[in-house]
Amino acid sequence: MNDRRDSHRRPTGRPRPTDEPADDSAPAAIPQPDLTRGIGREPAVDREEVAAREAGSYDPAPPRGAAPRQDRGDRDSRRGGRRPRRDRPERPPPPATREPPAPEAAEEPESAPEDGAGWWDEIEEELAEAREPDEPLAADAEPEPRPARAPRPAAPRPAAAPPPPPPPPPPPEDDFAAGIFEMEKPAPEPIPEPPPPPPPVVQAAPEPPPPPPEPAPAPKAEPPAPPPPPPPGGVSRRWLEQTWGAAVRKGPERKVEFRTSSGHLLAPLYVPPEARDFERTTGYPGEWPFTRGVQATMYRGRFWTMRQYAGFGSARATNERFRYLLGKGQTGLSVAFDLPTQIGYDSDDPRSEGEIGKVGVPINSLSDMEALLEGIPLDQVSLSMTINSTALVLLLMVAAVAKKQGVPLGKVRGTVQNDMLKEFAARNTNRFSLDAHLRLTTDLFRFSAKNMPEFNMISISGYHMREKGCTAVQEVAFTLANAIAYVEKAVAAGLPVDEFAGRLSFFFAAHNHLFEEVAKFRAARRLWAKIMKQRFGAKDPKSMMLRFHTQTAGSTLTAAQPLTNVVRVALQALAAVLGGTQSLHTNSFDEALGLPSQEAALLALRTQQVIAHESGATDVVDPLGGSPLVEELTDAIERGASEYLAKIDAMGGAVAAIRSGFVTAEIEAAAYRAQQAIEKGEQVVVGVNEYRIEDETPPPMTPVDEAEARRVLEDLAALRRTRDNSRADAALAALEISAAWGDVDLPELVLKCVESYCTIGEICASLETILGAEGAR
Repeated sequence: MNDRRDSHRRPTGRPRPTDEPADDSAPAAIPQPDLTRGIGREPAVDREEVAAREAGSYDPAPPRGAAPRQDRGDRDSRRGGRRPRRDRPERPPPPATREPPAPEAAEEPESAPEDGAGWWDEIEEELAEAREPDEPLAADAEPEPRPARAPRPAAPRPAAAPPPPPPPPPPPEDDFAAGIFEMEKPAPEPIPEPPPPPPPVVQAAPEPPPPPPEPAPAPKAEPPAPPPPPPPGGVSRRWLEQTWGAAVRKGPERKVEFRTSSGHLLAPLYVPPEARDFERTTGYPGEWPFTRGVQATMYRGRFWTMRQYAGFGSARATNERFRYLLGKGQTGLSVAFDLPTQIGYDSDDPRSEGEIGKVGVPINSLSDMEALLEGIPLDQVSLSMTINSTALVLLLMVAAVAKKQGVPLGKVRGTVQNDMLKEFAARNTNRFSLDAHLRLTTDLFRFSAKNMPEFNMISISGYHMREKGCTAVQEVAFTLANAIAYVEKAVAAGLPVDEFAGRLSFFFAAHNHLFEEVAKFRAARRLWAKIMKQRFGAKDPKSMMLRFHTQTAGSTLTAAQPLTNVVRVALQALAAVLGGTQSLHTNSFDEALGLPSQEAALLALRTQQVIAHESGATDVVDPLGGSPLVEELTDAIERGASEYLAKIDAMGGAVAAIRSGFVTAEIEAAAYRAQQAIEKGEQVVVGVNEYRIEDETPPPMTPVDEAEARRVLEDLAALRRTRDNSRADAALAALEISAAWGDVDLPELVLKCVESYCTIGEICASLETILGAEGAR
């Protein structure tokens, strides 16, 4: 508080604003007021003067050396024109050198007092009417000399040591203070004798106020769980609290804490603090452009779907393999179909001879699909089908089985490949013209979006083009170019992009170069997010997410020293995991020789499980993100793929580029260069052109049971005898007649054929009658 203001305060007889009453007997720590200073501000009360006035013996003569009084007329005018007392002599005029009073001003509101100054407010209430209008009080600042009022002449004050206590105050020589008290007390009252002055004391610093009483202890509550450690390196607090936090609240992570073997606590994400524009260009997991992953928690939340691609012999034999793998910890099924089924021929067709059950399972009708999925609950197991030309027919067979199981179609999860553009570019298992296949693709989009929303309607594949020989950059470019064509077809057919784009999925290969493969997956995610947002105007974040299945590269497996393939598969699987795959198939080490044995398939599944639980690669989201090498390769692959996309756009799109032969020529040229590097020894393949073992004994091969093919033919013949052939014939006729009109619900017509146990060859022959003519036009 202001010492100068305190020195002029007087006791008011009212309690201070504390719980303790005022103690007037305590030694004064503040000097007695000097009434020759600050006249007109805080007048003191002299009880003797009041008594003398009442007795009529008051002498108004000022003491010697006192300063002349202020002109009463000025003061009285400010007090509302109060007239002077008649028993007083008139005062002499003020000196000529006196400056006129400052002009009146509106009184300023006072601020709240500080540090126990509430009793000063009580005095302010008493002096509110008499305060000079140009002297507002400021509770939070030291008072300064008033420029509007000339100081009253006074004797010079020596700047010496503190003076002794002053004598009792003389009676005021101005009726200013007396008038105030007269206004306060209209009737005179007896005034008690004032207490004796306190003995002189040496001025000391005021005692510090007593500490406030400690509040009562609050009831102890359970301490909240400590927040997860903030990721080092400048990770955005917004991402940690909103995106990652929301994901954890929706589904907790697999562990409360993730630690290394040495006990080091791992944060969910790491960002290089020195990288410029890293957050802007690369982003965060679960946020556009999804470079670092489509989920915020990735494998800290749950692992990828572990699939083992299987299919051989017959539907019954493949069902046994599926149930064996599910019992060993597999979490999803991946079905391989034999070549006749892929093209749409029945097993008893002459063109199918020698291929029944060799590279996958033969499916001739709904009866075979029922045997394949016997005992497998479709509402609990995700089903992936590598099928293209006949994708619509096979998907409708799965839908019919789900109905028989009592499973709602909305709960059936999985993926159908349904990618015909890459078939014309790399595999050539097409049955119809390219335009006809694109129509079937779009029809499957429509049926899936309406009836099977949890089933991915297409898996746009770069895997087969990579197996044919293209590079990592070409794999990204050609895959995304095909995806653009599919989205354009669907939008042209009237499907809003945000209604189907969230169910698009992708399929990539994982090769041996660990860092290039990781960068490839990251670049593909980022580039696809930009395409969907900027090119197609997608609004839903799910429409911009590139979710993909990965399969280790079959073309890298060697028949020489086949156990070495275990190492290759492990490296490729690790690259897929570090790159953020949603689903993974690991090849068996003996697939370069023939169908995988049961032991080799189990070892391939165990490879995924070791990576998931023992490698530490799943404890941090995008663990290689921020690596200078990985970030440089990510940028380089995105640039290279963008250049290819610009060339393809200039040709008129992916369909035109495939028809012109450009895509196939680029793939074959890359395959030739890679083979030349191996033959020249520039690229070492262990066990093939280096580190060979002479006179190596090949491992035993899994034999193909020819009896299975005979049983397949027998089952097909029995179906033709036992089914309702009239019903089947009527369904096929309705398909041909109705589809010829053009604007029909083709999937519903095919579904009736499937439920009538028509064979895949019969359905495709009817479609060929219609779609072949459409393609010719």
